[in-house]
Amino acid sequence: MKEIFMILVSAILVDNFVLSKFMGVCPFLGVSKKLDSAVGMGLAVTFVMVMASAVTYPIYKYLLLEYDLTYLNTIVFILVIAAFVQLVEIVLKKFIPALHKSLGVYLPLITTNCAVLGVTLLNVDNSYNFLNSIVNGAGAGLGFLLAMVLFSGVRQRMEGCDIPDSFKGMPITLVAASLVSLSFGGFMGVVDGLFK
Repeated sequence: MKEIFMILVSAILVDNFVLSKFMGVCPFLGVSKKLDSAVGMGLAVTFVMVMASAVTYPIYKYLLLEYDLTYLNTIVFILVIAAFVQLVEIVLKKFIPALHKSLGVYLPLITTNCAVLGVTLLNVDNSYNFLNSIVNGAGAGLGFLLAMVLFSGVRQRMEGCDIPDSFKGMPITLVAASLVSLSFGGFMGVVDGLFK
């Protein structure tokens, strides 16, 4: 139980894919203007990360590893991720069309989101078992959601600020993202401190 909690806290705070590993930055910058879009994208990515972790583990262990096909990891994992992204897109289009429209091009881009592929590959690299893989996927997804929500709040606060002309648009967004990222550096010793 201690190991599972350690993986979860580490994936959410310490090894946050967006703010510590700088993976999945495209939707982080593109969809974080509005809170509802940020939450929708965060939940979609979390779902895909958890399901991809659950499906890629048995494929890797019982097929790719068993038949010495591990060189196909990336291709097979991307195909699994693409299938889940299509499922999410179909469900959102059918049941929540406003969110589907607000996510726009960033929703199908979850397929090529390096954070989603990264979590599946890290599960293999860290030799996680099935449960640990799912927990790592959930933690990475929740960390992505947390980063999206926090940065959405920062961007909404910036709208009312008097920003110099040379910083308007993407420059101030990148400065704000770097400051939010620096704030997550404070979590570096948390996991070690909690589990001594």
